[in-house]
Amino acid sequence: MIRKKDIYNSDSFLTGTHQIRIRFNECDPLGIVWHGNYIKYFEDGRESFGEQHGISYLDVQRHGFATPIVKTSTEHKLTLKYGDVATIKTTFVNTAAAKLIFRYEIFNPEGKLACTGETVQVFIDTEGNLQLTNPLFFEQWKQKVGLL
Repeated sequence: MIRKKDIYNSDSFLTGTHQIRIRFNECDPLGIVWHGNYIKYFEDGRESFGEQHGISYLDVQRHGFATPIVKTSTEHKLTLKYGDVATIKTTFVNTAAAKLIFRYEIFNPEGKLACTGETVQVFIDTEGNLQLTNPLFFEQWKQKVGLL
């Protein structure tokens, strides 16, 4: 059996961090973050990562593609509360496949791990056709940031 960690080269990761303040409307009546909001925090991490590393959603769109999410996973370890400043660590996992894989670690204000997760996105063109090979702009980006 092939395990995920065997598929990816551990030297082929690129990471970014982003801080968020937990807002009142993201919490349940107990003042803790409602579990569904962690997916939004993953998106905050992806957007920040894209801006930091030159592969934003707008960059992808300018090249005629979209990257819908086809898989998400989360594992909750500690709670975040209203007013907390959390740090989202977003890691791009390099793979030869035509997809974007991001792993997330969200830390509470004390630096303790509150949540981990992963998303997988694929490339589609403007007609909604799944791309089975990496678009040229994406290969060029990977080369630019040292992942090829």
